[in-house]
Amino acid sequence: MTCFAEEAAEHRLASCLMEKSRVRICVPVCVRRAAELAAAIARAAEVADIVELRLDCLADNEREAAIPSLAGFLNQLSVPTILTLRSTEQGGHTSADYQARRRFWRSLESLPRNSLIDLELDLVRDFAAATGAESWIDWSRVICSHHDFVSVPSDLEQIYESMAASPARILKIAVQADDASDCLPIFHLLARARREGRELIAIAMGQAGIMTRILGPARAAFLTYGSLDDESATAPGQLAARQLRDVYRIDRIDSETEIIGLMGKPVGHSLSPHIHNAAFAAAAVNAVYIPFEVADANQFLRRMAHPQSRELDWNLRGLSVTAPHKSVVMNQLDWIDAAAKKIGAVNTILSKEGELHGYNNDALGFISPLRRKFGSLKGARCAVIGAGGGARAAVWALRNESSHVVLFARNPQKARLVAEEFRAVYRPLGTERFDGFDIVVNATPVGTRGELEDDTSATADQLRGVRLAYDLVYNPIETRFLREARAAGCETLGGIEMLLAQAVEQFKLWMGTEPDVEVMRAAALRGLGL
Repeated sequence: MTCFAEEAAEHRLASCLMEKSRVRICVPVCVRRAAELAAAIARAAEVADIVELRLDCLADNEREAAIPSLAGFLNQLSVPTILTLRSTEQGGHTSADYQARRRFWRSLESLPRNSLIDLELDLVRDFAAATGAESWIDWSRVICSHHDFVSVPSDLEQIYESMAASPARILKIAVQADDASDCLPIFHLLARARREGRELIAIAMGQAGIMTRILGPARAAFLTYGSLDDESATAPGQLAARQLRDVYRIDRIDSETEIIGLMGKPVGHSLSPHIHNAAFAAAAVNAVYIPFEVADANQFLRRMAHPQSRELDWNLRGLSVTAPHKSVVMNQLDWIDAAAKKIGAVNTILSKEGELHGYNNDALGFISPLRRKFGSLKGARCAVIGAGGGARAAVWALRNESSHVVLFARNPQKARLVAEEFRAVYRPLGTERFDGFDIVVNATPVGTRGELEDDTSATADQLRGVRLAYDLVYNPIETRFLREARAAGCETLGGIEMLLAQAVEQFKLWMGTEPDVEVMRAAALRGLGL
């Protein structure tokens, strides 16, 4: 390695540290064998602003072998690196105890010129208290880190203060979020660090913490983490780097960006971020759509959404609402449209003039593609399977079209109430045939990607004689219910059409303009890998 190359490497690191407004995505590399490092680091460098080399992922007998050639290789990279040897208590994979980790860091007589090092708070305190032999540490290149994979600790502010008292240049705090509201302390820490002029990486891990990964850089987080792909995430809730850039357009998010999101539990399977973010990009609007995994809907609306009570300074424009919160949210809203009141469910919220307004466009989203496919629904004999928010919207919309509706569900108490409310008939869901119906609608989550993917609410034998089978599940696009319906000779209609129709209505409410529907459709199909 020439002196010129070393100087160039150091310059790249200095430039990365100096650019305060830059969005930095760090891609971790976690491999077991030293021989795999070079290829894995090179792949990560193609999409990363910084590459984190997780040395704790290497087998203990591989780590020592990797070190001699590491410095020269890393200094030739086009992006800076972070060297990390995480303890098991802090989420690492190594069997090395505290003393072994301490000896490892001491064994590095000189660090690659292109690298930062990530040390846990206990090691930072140890090295900071030492003199002489430990003088090799350049604290301007040290990240002091703390991880909690269980919860958001009640003493988070005190942990931050202890870390801020260290000589480390950059602080990193990562905690586990079980509800979107758990992200509030992370955003508050970022605001505090910005006021105090501290460089901070602050992440809420888990599905409920995704918003901190997307919005953190716009709130002065030093960096955010993104995996090389969906299979190589090194922490819960870590999105792929390309997804951060291509779907969420993280480089364009700023303090003026309008925030819109999907509140529900779970939301990880949703295509809505793909659909709406593509529509925002096509319309050239400064907005981002984010999944919010919410366990407590009332708390989320009160503490994070309502303009009069929220504890976060952000430009929240609106929300999509999905299961299980469509009815629960209604008691937190200032105004609700007539359709939502009659259906008893809200799927869209608009923040307007200091208030939260609720709408239901599930019914319109449901009925529009059905009319196009089936024709007039007047007098049509319709079976709706389910008794949740989607079923309520379907029954209400079909009754408005003067269809005859029979509701099938396993929960008789809930289903009878829905049937009585909308002047439909209730029957228990069992093994009966549907051959007396023109249309059968699956309004349950059965068939959704994941644990329920191989199940169906009706078999081919039950659906024989039905003209049209309509599945409101959209992920996967080809559900077992639809396969069974085709085997029975039925026409079919997938949930992707309802999803797109109601997404169009939501976009119009939030933005006041018509979206590009074909852009939305293409994004949905990309999101499904089609």
